[in-house]
Amino acid sequence: MKNEENWKEKLTPLQYQVTREKGTERPFTGEYYEHKEQGTYLCVCCGEALFSSNAKYDSGSGWPSYYEPVRKEAVATESDQSHGMVRTEIHCQNCGAHLGHVFPDGPRPTGLRYCVNSASLKFQKE
Repeated sequence: MKNEENWKEKLTPLQYQVTREKGTERPFTGEYYEHKEQGTYLCVCCGEALFSSNAKYDSGSGWPSYYEPVRKEAVATESDQSHGMVRTEIHCQNCGAHLGHVFPDGPRPTGLRYCVNSASLKFQKE
């Protein structure tokens, strides 16, 4: 695992703030919000495959949204009680990078909305 200085060297300031400090990018501004290419979204920190473009949909939330990860084990969850709310945080199971949150208001077949910061992702074309 990398230490904080290594992460700061590898990541942009926004990527570091989102993935290592549990930040959030502004809605409707992320690189992958309206991204339509076919492929796989990887963790920007470690390269772990997280989401497929096949599971991506427009939730209208302002962040890239997916109804499921590529593998259930790829994304871990924990309770987030910050900002006066109770939410479920999602992070990369491999390196612990903060990705965003998951909500129970998504489409079929899962009914889930994985709301992800573009800054936590990199894209690999199919």
